[in-house]
Amino acid sequence: MSEDRSGQPRSWLGRLAQAFTDEPKTREEVLTVLRDAAEESVLDHEALSIIEGAIQVAEMQVRDVMIPRSQMVVVEAEQTPKEFLPVIISSAHSRFPVIGESPDEVIGVLLAKDLLPLIIEDGDQAFDIYSKLRKATFIPESKRLNVLLKEFRANRNHMAIVVDEYGGIAGLVTIEDVLEQIVGEIEDEHDVEEDDGNIRPFDDNAYIVKALTEIDDFNEYFDASFPSDEFDTIGGIVTQQFGHLPRKDEEVHIEDFTFKVLSSDNRRIRLLQVKRNPLDS
Repeated sequence: MSEDRSGQPRSWLGRLAQAFTDEPKTREEVLTVLRDAAEESVLDHEALSIIEGAIQVAEMQVRDVMIPRSQMVVVEAEQTPKEFLPVIISSAHSRFPVIGESPDEVIGVLLAKDLLPLIIEDGDQAFDIYSKLRKATFIPESKRLNVLLKEFRANRNHMAIVVDEYGGIAGLVTIEDVLEQIVGEIEDEHDVEEDDGNIRPFDDNAYIVKALTEIDDFNEYFDASFPSDEFDTIGGIVTQQFGHLPRKDEEVHIEDFTFKVLSSDNRRIRLLQVKRNPLDS
């Protein structure tokens, strides 16, 4: 704890006043005071986390949080609804870049809600994808996240296509990707609630599984035999198999199962989709 001129320790309130009156003022000095305030229970720790995230966003670039091109879920303009609907349903996203003849040609964005007329219209012949496209927003990898968030709010956009220095598609970023840097992981309707348990059936052969599910519980539920001597949770086994911290939508096959990452952050996997692979005939 810092001291005043008399050599006595200075209170956090005094340090807060000092931080906002003395020169120079630095972010680290302000954060130090706020962290001390949180330790004194004057400032809520969750509020402190949001403040730290907001400050961090001002120092980050789009390339730090974007979904890389290899993990983008896209629709090809020449595909029929029967061809692209399974991808849209399985990914559960709300917006999809639509590419033309070249993989680097994003001609627009397709909103999942604009596909609802397919329910009552006459199949593929009644659907013209070009009439459904929304204008795509393109941004450089180097754009600051705080600037991007301001633009998202001003233009009411939720997605931007990220281009590299050569004009090629580097990835995409959504407003959720930016907000999660401030408030933490934002759960959606596909996330498992706390009172739903660690394992929940999703469809006939798919399950939503929390990555923190203990291996013994996973083995008992699926009648599996994953070892528990090295890891305690199924997320540990999956991460080891990937060989890196996987991002959303990455898949890996382990024994009789396919694991797909539904939710993760920069520290760990959160949710998995688990499918039992069919037995070879």
